[in-house]
Amino acid sequence: MDAYLKETAYFDFHHPDIEAFNHKVTASNLKDKAIQIYYLVRDEIVYNPYTLQDGLPSLKASYCLQNYQAYCIPKASLMVALCRLNGIPARLGLADVINHLSTPALVEWLGTDYFALHGYAEIFLNGRWIKVTPVFHQALCDKFNVAALEFDGEHDAILHSATKDGSKHMEYVKYHGYFDDMPVEFIQETAVEVYPRFAAIFHIDDTAPLQ
Repeated sequence: MDAYLKETAYFDFHHPDIEAFNHKVTASNLKDKAIQIYYLVRDEIVYNPYTLQDGLPSLKASYCLQNYQAYCIPKASLMVALCRLNGIPARLGLADVINHLSTPALVEWLGTDYFALHGYAEIFLNGRWIKVTPVFHQALCDKFNVAALEFDGEHDAILHSATKDGSKHMEYVKYHGYFDDMPVEFIQETAVEVYPRFAAIFHIDDTAPLQ
């Protein structure tokens, strides 16, 4: 489990902003800590898909706390980082999805309605891995008539397939598995294929330190 507890450049849990944010985690046991972390990340970090344009630095957990908004991968990264900081093994999961509630403006901006590499967290509690998706905050769910995703510390929390009135919501197309650190090369390869207009901002420069 060591790989799922260590700090990395992307799961940067000793960043001052993350350590300060972690003061809100007050529970005494791991299960309750995980639940608190989930709701803190879900609701205090506004889901904003347009922050994707910030490129490679936006993948870091600490990025979420710059303006308290981020898209799915950094929000999942923040949950991974906070869980690791609190002694809960955690890793990043990635899946391709189709969000049937995406706005036409977002689909036009991305150039596709196929959302490759949707991020979620996997955490280890009570002897097993649990999928957890702290992405869509309460206000956004209310706006789109979707029940906000709840997490009880025991069951998978993956996004709903339908809205409250039965309309299609989230369709999981393909799971890419889990990662103990940010798979930046895989993300770059996928950006070239699925989001060509954003490929350059996820370019990996091995000669430059990650800011």
